Formats: sequence, C-alpha cells, structure tokens
Amino acid sequence: MIISRTPLRVSFCGGGTDIDSFSTLEPSGGRVVSAAINKYVYVTMNRRFDDRIRVSYSSMEDVDSISEIQHGLVREALRITGIESGVEITTIADIPARGTGLGSSSSVTVGLLNAMHAFQGRQASQDQLAEEACKIEIEILGAPIGRQDQYAASFGGVNSIRFNDQAVKVEPIEISNVLSESISQKFTLVFTGMTRSASKVLSEDSEDEEDKRIRMMKIRKHADLAAKVIQEGNLDRLGDLLNETWIAKRGISSKITNPSIDELHQQIMSFGARGAKLLGAGNGGFILVFGEKEIREKMENSFDEELRMFPLEVDFMGSRIIHGTS
Repeated sequence: MIISRTPLRVSFCGGGTDIDSFSTLEPSGGRVVSAAINKYVYVTMNRRFDDRIRVSYSSMEDVDSISEIQHGLVREALRITGIESGVEITTIADIPARGTGLGSSSSVTVGLLNAMHAFQGRQASQDQLAEEACKIEIEILGAPIGRQDQYAASFGGVNSIRFNDQAVKVEPIEISNVLSESISQKFTLVFTGMTRSASKVLSEDSEDEEDKRIRMMKIRKHADLAAKVIQEGNLDRLGDLLNETWIAKRGISSKITNPSIDELHQQIMSFGARGAKLLGAGNGGFILVFGEKEIREKMENSFDEELRMFPLEVDFMGSRIIHGTS
C-alpha cells in the first residue's frame, strides 16, 4: 500500500496574478507569497486482486476502465502515470469540503500523482508533481485557475512563487523557529460556513477590465512587499498587507464577496484584528486573520460552532510518501 500526504495552503498576497491571462501578459509576470499548512489531503493506493478500478472519495466508483471514471483528477492522473487497471484509490482530507480557499483540489491532484508515481516504483520531484498537476487541472480539464496551489502543495514551507510565460520559479523564504511560532500565534484561519466553486468565481467576467488590471497590479506589488517583510520578520506589516490586498481584491468582481462575508470581516476587525482577508477565489471558504492572541479568544467566545477556526501552522515537508510498499 502507498499513502501520500499533501498539505493545503494559504496565500498571503498575490493570489490571482498566477493565472496565465495575467502572468503571461504583464512584463513583471505574476507573484504569490504563500505558506503550506499542517492540514492535509491523504491518498491511499492499493493493488487489487482483479483488474477493476475502485475510487473512493465523497462518492464511490467501481469501474472496468479508466475512461469510465467520473472523478476527473483521478482519471487524468492515472493516464499521466501509466496505471491502467487493478488498483484501489482512496482520498480523505483533514478539511474535506471543496471551495474552502485552501487549494484543496490542487492538493488532491498533487497527492494523487505522488502516490501513483510511488506505486509505479518512481520518485517524482517537486517540480514534476506541480507541473503535472497544472497540466491536469488547467490544460486537460480546463479549470480557469492559476498555478500557485500546485507548487505550494508540492514544495511545502513559505515561498515566493513567480510566474511568467507559464514558467514557474519557487523561491523558498527561510523562517526561524521563533518566527514560525509567532505565525501560529498571530494568524488564525476562520471558516465562514460557506463553500463555493473557485472555477465558477474565477470564470466570471469583470465589469471593468481596466479597473481589474489596476487592482491586479496592486495585488502583484503587495506580493513583492510580503516577501520582503516576511524575510525581515515583520509580521505586523504582513498583517496590514492582508487588508490592503483584500480591499484591492474585493473590487475586482461582485462575485468575490457577499453581505454575510462583509459583515463577518467587519466583526473580526472590530475585535481589534490588524488585518483579515478572504482566501482563494472568494465568496466563501476561510478568512485569514492577523492579530494578537486576545483576538483569537474574542472570536472563539463570539462565534458559533459553525465558524470553526484554527491557528496557521506551517508545513515544511510538502507532498510526501508516508507509507510505501507497492
């Protein structure tokens, strides 16, 4: 049996600039500063006695051939890795809902590829896993998403990731144990209680393309600043940038936020948070909050159980095989 473990991620600044329609046209390209977190997607693979393929996720499929598989990520990962039959595949996650803004679909894709390559007796590099995941999601399945999630999930850690002409460069940001602990104490992930399809939000046309471009350039500059302040250990300034990038992002499309999210954001800021922004494409999922530990206590005492929360703890390993006997 093979078991892969792949982290989810949070994006501090730059989200959206990793989409090809921006990064390939702007001279400066795209840039995202993000962190993998210690919430994971697990993929198990086991050889079957017969030649059928069984896939278990929120649904269950038991089919004779790859072409019959409805789960597009599983189907295309099998094709890329050259597995044709006789396997059982299971995916489970610490945060199972899609549409959380934590890059779960890409973590699933990277985790599937890692497990399948290991099942075939190969060790895939971090770059290979990310590149193949991008090929499946963007090129084959046509998802209107960017390329940050696949690299964050594969590499782990805190990274500045640059995008230009479909070329991707991962620049790890080294952080000390003390800074890592400060991040877990001061950054909190708060679930809004809503999920949404990132593809549907991202496929919506902007009402004003020039205004969208101006806002996206601001978000790109925020990523430059975020990389610098993390290297300096200046988390307060990073917290400020969350608000600045949220203001720029929420004006791009009416689909990014809604009255419930705006009300929750306002309430969080009223508790004394220094910064907060919705993660991912928008209109649901998690809000990333920055503030002293008293802010977390106020939120825990004020929000109902539906608005689950947890500290941001960085995963430094990326996608890895945690059990492997094919």
